[in-house]
Amino acid sequence: MAVLDKDPREEVIQAWFMDDSDEDQRLPHHLEPKQYVSLQKLDELGVLSWRLDADIYETDEELKKIRHDRNYSYMDFCEVCPEKLPNYNEKIKNFYEEHLHTDEEIRYCVAGSGYFDVRDLNDKWIRIWVKKGAMIVLPAGIYHRFTLDSDNYIKAMRLFVGDPVWTPHNRPNDHLPARKEYVKSFVEKEASIQAVNAAA
Repeated sequence: MAVLDKDPREEVIQAWFMDDSDEDQRLPHHLEPKQYVSLQKLDELGVLSWRLDADIYETDEELKKIRHDRNYSYMDFCEVCPEKLPNYNEKIKNFYEEHLHTDEEIRYCVAGSGYFDVRDLNDKWIRIWVKKGAMIVLPAGIYHRFTLDSDNYIKAMRLFVGDPVWTPHNRPNDHLPARKEYVKSFVEKEASIQAVNAAA
């Protein structure tokens, strides 16, 4: 029997269901026992991911191809840590407010690590731990939030189609077209697949 090759993304991206404790947001917040979430499950939520070589991001052909194929014309960097980010405490609090964007959120971790939390189709929190070399795309309209982990440092490349708009729309904002489109494309689609499977 052939052994399936391990997905290289798993070395830089892990995901799991979160507990609901209000301890420090930078802790892992695993359930007991731990419940990991597969990268395939993230794909089903519209969360795309890649593993890239962060040491060569300036010349990386794979990154160039992703940017070209997905029309990511804008790029900058954001360093999140107490020493580098002005108004750090206020910003980290804002990042952790549950929100959505009307465009994709694209982040490529070139140093450090951090957590992106997203809602699954049953509104449960999934914590996605990204490390150096991880690139993720959160689809427009998905409710999410961000925090550092206990290392307190991430340097991320931010990518965007056209001019950047980093406007967060805090929950609830279910009336926005991006949210309605997300629900239609992922939540309702998955619900109908589950209904078909249950009937089979």
